[in-house]
Amino acid sequence: MSGSNKNAPGTGVDSASHIAALQLTTIGSYTVAIARALEASGVDSKRIFESLGIPTDVSTDPMTRLPAVTMTRLFRTCVDVTNNPYFGLKVAKFIHLTHLHALGYSLAASGTLMDFCRRLERYFRLVSQLAKISVIEADQQILLRLDYLAAFSGETEDAFFGFLILTMRLLYKQQLAPVRLEMQHPMPREGAQPYEALFRCPVIFSKVGGLLVFDKADLVQPLTGSCPELAQVNDNIVIGYLARLDKSDVITGVTQKIIEFLPDGDCTRDKVASALCMSPTKLQLKLSQRGTHFQQLLDDTRKELACSYLSQASRPVTEITFLLGFSDTSNFTRAFKRWTGLSPTDYRQQF
Repeated sequence: MSGSNKNAPGTGVDSASHIAALQLTTIGSYTVAIARALEASGVDSKRIFESLGIPTDVSTDPMTRLPAVTMTRLFRTCVDVTNNPYFGLKVAKFIHLTHLHALGYSLAASGTLMDFCRRLERYFRLVSQLAKISVIEADQQILLRLDYLAAFSGETEDAFFGFLILTMRLLYKQQLAPVRLEMQHPMPREGAQPYEALFRCPVIFSKVGGLLVFDKADLVQPLTGSCPELAQVNDNIVIGYLARLDKSDVITGVTQKIIEFLPDGDCTRDKVASALCMSPTKLQLKLSQRGTHFQQLLDDTRKELACSYLSQASRPVTEITFLLGFSDTSNFTRAFKRWTGLSPTDYRQQF
């Protein structure tokens, strides 16, 4: 298979990574973009999907998932039938933010590309469990790092990075160009030109993990489509889906319940534990095993929500106070100063 990323380092299917790939999943609506890329290549996508036992009527429900090994088989078949070693880059052009359900709407409503990247860092598991994203600030650069957790096809890596840069240009400006891109899979034998044409930066292959580097100045500019209210609503929906997707993730489960109970002014460890069908002692033990505790999660969630609400000019501070479960604005102000060093009013003016 000429030019395929089939034998990429770290993407070969040894027994351990094969087992992991069987267990880890990707959002099913991803296949909509693959089908459209096949059709644009003159290939009957329905025939290909049926030959692999993949449904052709996948819903946009993020709980509809496909195993990583299924996605790998699909991509390798697509490369074969299209004879296109850059098929993953073609798929990138057909992935739409709506394919990511609530996360897509949240990303589109981000205030800056830095906010966009932070949301990917927090919520990428809804899209795929194959990688962990980290956002790192280094001098005047922002590094978006992907650590891969299981076997996958190189086309998956191509499609994700391609989708990412195309979407960021759509939200910010078409001239956006990263400083550099590092990819885990090897360079196709046909060369790197299509990558350099799409990303408009040096592309380095056969690295450990994936890395996209930006000038910080590009990522802190306000986006014209910013809508903090819409972003917040969809963030909360994403957290709910993540709690359903991984019931063993106690931190996500607790965070979801904190968000649900805060406006009632009755968000206690005992109430959250009861809602998660466990005793307060068991909840404390599970959280300590993850290196945290209930009060820390309560503070972190309140702080994140407070910053988001304060960015919404239409919300008065008194409303935010009660949404966060504080009894009066003086208590909220003291807590916010402890979190950020600023009063809520000063933070809003600075924002």
